[in-house]
Amino acid sequence: MRKPEPESVPVSIPLVVLDVHEDGTVTVTIDGKPLTPEPFAPPWRRSSFGQIIDHATNDRTTAVRVEVREADGTSFTDIIAPRRRRATQSKPETEKPAPLPVFLTVEGDGFVPGEDVAVAIITGHTEAVGTGAARALIDPTQLTADTSGGVVEVLLVGRISGTVVAQRVAP
Repeated sequence: MRKPEPESVPVSIPLVVLDVHEDGTVTVTIDGKPLTPEPFAPPWRRSSFGQIIDHATNDRTTAVRVEVREADGTSFTDIIAPRRRRATQSKPETEKPAPLPVFLTVEGDGFVPGEDVAVAIITGHTEAVGTGAARALIDPTQLTADTSGGVVEVLLVGRISGTVVAQRVAP
């Protein structure tokens, strides 16, 4: 017994029809279904041809047959082929050297020789209440200093001497 041969299926590509009107606007259908511009966008015009074709071909990944019907009764037909895919060549990536860090200097006097001095970047300010107490609420997203384009205030705080030096630096 012989196996049945599958029937050949005809190749079918989408048909894009552009009807150009007297005023230059264009009505578009893809396989008989209307393609309209985005909501609140102006109507299609001749200058929209590239945008229409990109949409109809899924950004030029599939072929389409295009039929343009002019207002004067003339028409032409063309097939827009998909772009050829280029073979990807793996290029060895050249390693760029890591950029050297830029250091800012903050200096101050009045510390005990050898004492531990804390360095703090100011993320905000608060006000002391009538009793002299102060409280700060800290947003964790501010713990990573974003020094792009602004002036940063830095504190040096002596753990033994209690010396505090405040200095503004520009990154």
